[in-house]
Order: sequence, then structure tokens, then C-alpha cells
Amino acid sequence: MSTISRRVVSAGLAASVLTPLSRALAQDAYPSGRAIKAVVPFPAGGATDVIGRLVAERMQAKWNTSIVVENVAGGGANIGMDRVAKGPADGSQILVVAPQIAINQYLYAKLAYDPEKDLTPIAQVANVPNILVVRKDLPVNSVQDLIAHAKANPGKLNYASSGNGTTVHLSAELFKRMADVDIKHIPYRGSAPAVSDLLAGQVDVMFDNATSIIGQVRGGTVKALAITTSAPFPQLPDLPPVAQTVPGYETVSWFGIAVRAGTPDHVAATIEEAVRAAVQEPAVKEKLSTLIAEPVLSDRKSFASFIADERKKWGPLIADLKIRIE
Repeated sequence: MSTISRRVVSAGLAASVLTPLSRALAQDAYPSGRAIKAVVPFPAGGATDVIGRLVAERMQAKWNTSIVVENVAGGGANIGMDRVAKGPADGSQILVVAPQIAINQYLYAKLAYDPEKDLTPIAQVANVPNILVVRKDLPVNSVQDLIAHAKANPGKLNYASSGNGTTVHLSAELFKRMADVDIKHIPYRGSAPAVSDLLAGQVDVMFDNATSIIGQVRGGTVKALAITTSAPFPQLPDLPPVAQTVPGYETVSWFGIAVRAGTPDHVAATIEEAVRAAVQEPAVKEKLSTLIAEPVLSDRKSFASFIADERKKWGPLIADLKIRIE
């Protein structure tokens, strides 16, 4: 065999031996050397942003790589979700998800992306209950009182929400249906103006996110009647669940991490492991507690199942009520 032939054969053998190893090394390289973005589909400062930054910070420390948080707000979270749904499927973008991933397909006549097909849930991070509050001078002191008062005054009470299709809105509509009461909806552009009118006595009732309303509850400027989780909530032990009066009632705001569908399994697994590790850190648990958030330890399978259940809950209700956002 000539020297040239031997070299060609040797090179071919080396390539055949090293190719699987090279592939393994390429897989092990994630996430080092990558520019990673954590896309938050809401403005800075809200619960989704705060929780997303908290998790991104811990993932960055674990991986010893940079993760830049980018707020891509607008369209009821659709712009940010669309950004990730149409972005690279290599783990260079992760999405901080909220309930809109399970709701928007029913609210909007047309989306530029498919939440079920284009996004892959990775792991849930936290649950935040809503709190049923009423204006301070409303003559009710319990969920049972509120139901009785609403039945005695059909159509006369109203409730505020932070906007059509939000969990604040849907929590109230689910309550109305299950308790069989007639309370008028007054939508606002965000929680702050809604709470402002609740304090001023312009509206009677609100199912606000605990992170948003807890200051008013603790300050005694609103009257808190119950929480929307099915069981007592650790950070709010004095508030009974609505479900004690309305059996089966449960709503929560929740947050997690997702990626574009088609992201390689080893990349998704690496992200999942980092999120799970972050949720179990004492410092993260302490920070979540200050937000009235409960840490959730999950994985890809359980988070996907949870989101599927949320779609089954909200899809029919939104359709029945003919809630539409154009």
C-alpha cells in the first residue's frame, strides 16, 4: 500500500472513531460558549419578570455562563411567545411562561404561532394564588356572605379585573359560574388602576394576584375573604380557600420555563435539571415566599400535563362566555 493510501485509510479510521466522541463533546458543550436569552413576555417589574430573573440568575451561576433577560412585552404575552416559537431550537432562547400559554389560543381568533406545537414545556417554577378581596365597607365577611349578598342583589355588584382574559378575570368568571351569582365585570388596563378603584369604592370585588394585592390586604385597606387555591396556602394561613364554600373551585397564577419545540433532548434535559436545582435552593424559596409564591418542583412530563389540564379548564369556559380579544 502506498504512503498516500495508508494516510487516507488512517484518516478515515480516525474520523470513524472520533465522530461519535465529537458528537458527545458537542452535546456536553451546552450551554458553555452560548449567548443565552431568557425571554419574558411581559414588562419588567411584574411577577413573571421577577420570577424569571430569579431563575435565570441561578441558572447563570450554575452554568457559569451569561443569561440575558429580555422583556418582549405586548399582545397579551403573544409577542414574546411568538419570538421563542420562531427562534432557534438550540437552547439559546428560553421562555419564561405564565398561564397565557394555556389560555391565549382560546382568547384570540388567530395566533401567529401554535402554543401546543411550537413550544415545549420544561419545568414549572412557582404557583401564586389569587386572593378574593372586597371593598372595605362592603357588608360581607366571608365567601358565604358574598354569595348571599350577590344573590340578594343580582347584577348590582361589580368586580374589577386587570384585563379581559387574565387569570384575575377568569378566576372571577369561574366563581360566578360555580356559585351561580350575577356580578358585573369591569375590566381595567392592569391591576394598579383596578385596585385604585377598589380602594375608592368604585368597584366591589376583585380576584387579584396575591403578589399584587398583598400590601393592601396587610394594610387593611381591602377586606380579604379567601384564596383561590384548593387547599390552605402556607404564606396566607389565615385565609380559607374559596373551595371550602364552593367545592371544586381552584385557580392559580403559575410560572415556568419553556423552549422552542424541536430543541434537542439533551439541551432540554440540561435546562430542566438547572430549573429544578434552582427551585430547590433555599435563597430562591425565600425570595418566592416574599412574592407569596409557592415553589413547584416539576419536570417536562408533569409540566406538560399540568398545562394540558389548564387548557381543558379554561378553553370551554372562554368559549361558553364568548370572551374574545381582537
